Amino acid sequence: MTTLHISSGSLRSLFDHLLPTDDDREQAAFLFATRDEGSDAFTAIDAMLIGPSDLAEQHDDYLELTDEARIRVIKRAHALGASVVELHSHPFPLPAAFSMADRSGLRETVPHMWWRLRGRPYFAVVVAPASFDALVWLDNPELPQPLEAIVCGDERLTPTNLSLGGWR
Repeated sequence: MTTLHISSGSLRSLFDHLLPTDDDREQAAFLFATRDEGSDAFTAIDAMLIGPSDLAEQHDDYLELTDEARIRVIKRAHALGASVVELHSHPFPLPAAFSMADRSGLRETVPHMWWRLRGRPYFAVVVAPASFDALVWLDNPELPQPLEAIVCGDERLTPTNLSLGGWR
């Protein structure tokens, strides 16, 4: 099973960015992760927090990156030789799950990113105030697999897995 390892400080900063107390709109960020040799464990080595100038649209239920921000993400992943972990927030008090709009966007984005990243795995994470869900395209850009956990030191955070069905 696939795990994503993130330092505790990085995870706290990431969640603070994705779920600010003074803004009820969706937020976004990217992690860049490398695969631990001989395993399906990935370690986050860098992050890119997405700000208002990186977004073409930003609402409480939808966001869209600018083309320039997408290009920066791809260039950074290439420079690091890393996989991309896409994160965004659902700032409402429901269990985390990818919306129908999220799924539609991922069906379009993942094959393109897979091609641009030369077959490196792609991750998508949605964060809600009390939970998160995550999908990984490990060896097929059309069919996601579950992320077993985000690992911070000795702590293992597990996704809701509410978004696994309906991808075929």
